[in-house]
Amino acid sequence: MGTLYFTRHGETFWNVEHKICGLTDISLSEQGRRDAENLGRKLLEDRTKIDEILFSPLSRAKETAFIVSKMLQIPAIEEKSLVERNCGKYEGTLNTAEEFRAAQKQICNSYGNGESMLRVTQRIYNFLDKITRDGSGKTRLLVGHNGIARSVESYFNADLTTEEFISFRMENCALRRYDF
Repeated sequence: MGTLYFTRHGETFWNVEHKICGLTDISLSEQGRRDAENLGRKLLEDRTKIDEILFSPLSRAKETAFIVSKMLQIPAIEEKSLVERNCGKYEGTLNTAEEFRAAQKQICNSYGNGESMLRVTQRIYNFLDKITRDGSGKTRLLVGHNGIARSVESYFNADLTTEEFISFRMENCALRRYDF
């Protein structure tokens, strides 16, 4: 039996403005840094056992991981598989726009020059297969993005419908636990 935790990075200015970040490398806001510190405090207070942190190479996830890593005094390792999807022509646009909402329901849609949710999910499933079967017994915290959170949730929740998958969302620095 193993345990995996997942968190979404701390708040960015684009999150506040409801803009789609995707692969655009947006830094944390001051609130985002506080979000990460609060997550670290919660993990310490709850005495949550985590052996290592794996994080997306994008700065918002990397900074979140480093803040938590320093507080917990555990290693943080970059993991390219956790990078957010390329949202193509929608990068930097409003995530509330009707055109994007309609396109997002098409999980094979690559948004022009982007990456479809289907491909992202394949990437995440391959990664999760590797770490859930590695036999190391390590408990890991993954620090990623909202799009990645959908794929992680669906990996561990086989009963998730397509509609639930599309609408699944994590708040900044929310924490989910998965046992396998």
